[in-house]
Amino acid sequence: MDVHNPQQRSKNMRAIKSTATKVEIILGKALWNLGYRYRKNNKTVFGKPDFTFKKLKIAIFIDSEFFHGKDWETRKKPQTNAEFWIKKIERNMQRDIEVTAYLESQNWKVLRFWSKEIAKNLDECVTIIENEIALRSS
Repeated sequence: MDVHNPQQRSKNMRAIKSTATKVEIILGKALWNLGYRYRKNNKTVFGKPDFTFKKLKIAIFIDSEFFHGKDWETRKKPQTNAEFWIKKIERNMQRDIEVTAYLESQNWKVLRFWSKEIAKNLDECVTIIENEIALRSS
């Protein structure tokens, strides 16, 4: 059962941003401070990745656990407006697969991180990105 009334829940869900989230800003600043220059939400790249290194063909996506279905098989499903949310989240998961497959078929390296992964292990995520940049630069 939802602890909020429908109006409050609707207001909360509308307030969730799709770009410039806290973890995107944190990761972006970490990369920028290391001297890496990237494009954010580049519309010219299929799937509009959160960060792109276009010359190196590296696309980075930061997926929120709720909207992209982390642990979907074992996770408790939404109780309020369940039909809508289940359909939406499952479509997001399918779209993630399609976008990754398309970009990889075009020789892009796709890196996907969960938002909590960046919040808890920023240094590890940055290292993964740095390693891929070094690999593709050589």
